[in-house]
Amino acid sequence: MNLLDKKQYREEIRALTSLPLPWERLQDSSILISGATGMIGSYLIDLLMAKNQLHGLNCRICAISRREENARARFAPYFDRDDFQYFSRDINQELALPPLHADYVIHGASNTHPVAYASDPIGTILTNITGTHHLLDLAGSVGCRRFVFLSSVEIYGENNTSALRFRERDCGYIDCNTMRAGYPESKRAGEALCQAYIHQKAMDAVILRLSRVYGPTMLSSDSKALAQFLKKGAAKEDIVLKSEGRQYYSYTYAGDAVSAILWVLLCGEKGGAYNVADPASDITLKDLASLIAEHAGTKVVYEIPDTSESAGYSKATRALLDGTKLRRLGWEPRHTIQSGIANTLSLL
Repeated sequence: MNLLDKKQYREEIRALTSLPLPWERLQDSSILISGATGMIGSYLIDLLMAKNQLHGLNCRICAISRREENARARFAPYFDRDDFQYFSRDINQELALPPLHADYVIHGASNTHPVAYASDPIGTILTNITGTHHLLDLAGSVGCRRFVFLSSVEIYGENNTSALRFRERDCGYIDCNTMRAGYPESKRAGEALCQAYIHQKAMDAVILRLSRVYGPTMLSSDSKALAQFLKKGAAKEDIVLKSEGRQYYSYTYAGDAVSAILWVLLCGEKGGAYNVADPASDITLKDLASLIAEHAGTKVVYEIPDTSESAGYSKATRALLDGTKLRRLGWEPRHTIQSGIANTLSLL
């Protein structure tokens, strides 16, 4: 069943169309979104398409992803609509697109889970650097008013300070001389590219540093620990924990991540970076596994990870984000970790 066929998901999207945002800034505009079929990109497209249909926003969506077959399955209700356009492209290659206009570009394409980091470390790096370069160049040629780069909590690395949470001006430790460092280091480089385009080519760009995102739009290929927990929970199977579970992270429900993107897109300061996180969704991995097991009526079991899995795991044991700066724009999450997990399990 397509997620859009589920009443609960449609009602969730409908509720987000009434967020107190300055939606008028998107009226009659066009938005190009890379990583369109990903967890965040697909949710964002559903929201914008619903806003068009329910409130006459008349915002044209140009969606880019690598696999058209997946896009046609995910966005089947949109392919015949005038406000939706799709292109199958690899952003690591030169983007040969027909003439188009895009008021906003949201770059969400990236390898975002451990197996991808371990199996394709080169592609992981290139998407965050070369792909970002291609999209920034494209943005400059299509009349883009603002470029949005979706970065990650991982740019902070390990928190080896006494501070509990990372603020936007903080920086932790990353051992760059490892295969696993390709993801956070290339996200850092992607942010630096945005700043270079701001100063050298007068680009208007903003950056979101997303905490670990989850939700009903997660892909079946997602190998992150939380995604695996949720799949097991939805299947009423025991939750498999492949460590002691002491990792202490910030998490964000997909719908809240998408609303944060819109807040920063429409209200953020040029060149600004914004953490996306809420203390009500900070939790250790062990407690997260227990929470999902409780919902599923199962238990937590422990298992040793295989070589490819462990190679892709983050080495950070404490990575909490301070979301104060984003809240000052007006963003408020709708879900705690408890309600977000419950909502996700009911939709999987």
